[in-house]
Amino acid sequence: MRKFLKYTGYTLLSLILLLLLYLGSAWVLSHLTVKAEANTAYQVPIYVKTSAVHTDLILPVKTELKDWSQSILYTNTRTGDTAFNFIAFGWGDKGFYLETPTWSDLKASTAFKAAFWLSSSAVHTNYLRKVKESKTCVKVELSNEQYQRLITFIQKSLQTTVTGQPIAISSAKSYGDHDAFYEATGKYSLFHTCNTWANNALKSCGQKACWWTPFSNGIEYQYEK
Repeated sequence: MRKFLKYTGYTLLSLILLLLLYLGSAWVLSHLTVKAEANTAYQVPIYVKTSAVHTDLILPVKTELKDWSQSILYTNTRTGDTAFNFIAFGWGDKGFYLETPTWSDLKASTAFKAAFWLSSSAVHTNYLRKVKESKTCVKVELSNEQYQRLITFIQKSLQTTVTGQPIAISSAKSYGDHDAFYEATGKYSLFHTCNTWANNALKSCGQKACWWTPFSNGIEYQYEK
């Protein structure tokens, strides 16, 4: 019994130390800034929207570079409404997205699979008529070249058919009337979360970002500065 208690104590202590190391690393690296590129042309507005746990990137539906409605089809939403100016993209764990509409629905098995690379991922899209700037919804201006890089990053995050169309998850229950889910590339984990994806997206198009962050407050911190 004494040996059992001893090893149990060591195990618990090790887990606590690992958790503290993870949280400490997240805090430090999310407060270190990847500086934005010098931008001589402000041509495409996007928005960085954070919540307590998640980050979305909001893009114009149509520009001269990309019409998202041609691949993220209105017909995949509940109403099929086409009167929108913006589209929000978020990447995350498929189990969280599809099986956890509220925190009260969260299962230990879903959280475990998400944390340790055992689940697949999905992209959540949501069409919006307008965007309201706030502390948690910050406007960022990109050049056309920077926006093209962001388009490429998002497209590479989506699984596609042989014809290049994103694969809608037809079995997914939408959150509202104007959103849909799509099969995604990559694995969610403690080290690559929805916020890590958004942070990497910002890096891809030369915008201010954290060195690394698993949490939304890291991105929010960078855009409060």
